[in-house]
Amino acid sequence: MLKQIRYFQAVVRANSFSEAAEKCYISQSAISQQVQALERELSVTLLKRENRRFSLTPAGEHFYRQSILLMADFDRLCKETKRIAQGEDFVLRIGYIKGYGGAEFQRAVAEFTAKYPDIPIDMKNGNHEDLYELLRSNQVDLVLNDQRRAFSDEYVNTVLTVISCHIEISVRNPIAGLDYVNVGDLRNTPCILVASREQQENEQSYYHEIYGIESKFLFAENLEEARLMVVSGKGFLPIEGGEAPTHFAETIARLPLCRNGKPISRNYCAFWRVDNSGYYIEEFAEILKAQFAKQK
Repeated sequence: MLKQIRYFQAVVRANSFSEAAEKCYISQSAISQQVQALERELSVTLLKRENRRFSLTPAGEHFYRQSILLMADFDRLCKETKRIAQGEDFVLRIGYIKGYGGAEFQRAVAEFTAKYPDIPIDMKNGNHEDLYELLRSNQVDLVLNDQRRAFSDEYVNTVLTVISCHIEISVRNPIAGLDYVNVGDLRNTPCILVASREQQENEQSYYHEIYGIESKFLFAENLEEARLMVVSGKGFLPIEGGEAPTHFAETIARLPLCRNGKPISRNYCAFWRVDNSGYYIEEFAEILKAQFAKQK
């Protein structure tokens, strides 16, 4: 009966059997039969049918409103049951990309911790390949990562935002006076990347082959170190997300990064394994998605 109720709700919401059938990925005749079966089960008429149109009967209107509340409670029950099955010693393991400059991830962690103070969070950071390997080997539950591969059916792939790429460069560098900078304008300025020793070659190849950066590459272990290198005039830092932190505001300029005058953009996503989906993983993903939505 639960499936029949969901089909009935879909028909009422869409005000159309054909549109509801399309959204539910079944045929129009099948969804009509399911609604009729629900009416037989209840021994009442929920929909008054007139030619190709229909309207809710008084009983149907009552059932629709109450079924919305019923299904919401049922969904919460299912999620709570999954939570209990995971055990009280559950630890949410999250990976996040090193070079991301926005504050959405930190805000999501703070909101989740306030909502679920008894659920510990284990966090790891890394470059794209580091995070992909951690997720593939089930060492983390969810990652915030940039998209460099085609989406796979083995994972839930949620696009959080599409971000225009920028560079950070010392305000003392003449390039800082431009409105934007093309990749070719930076060929004589070293490019600073945040990467572990093991991932330096991968990151260099990505920025060279995908972005078209031709300059010398320098590396930093973390974002703070990279920005200090920028301040000291050692080069520019490709960056996505957020604004330059206030303690660098007077020393770092941020410029849009373009190719032939057109902005370069990048997808940032939340990924988790389909076979490792659970209440807290999905809850954190929803909180993270909401944080990114606030910035648009």
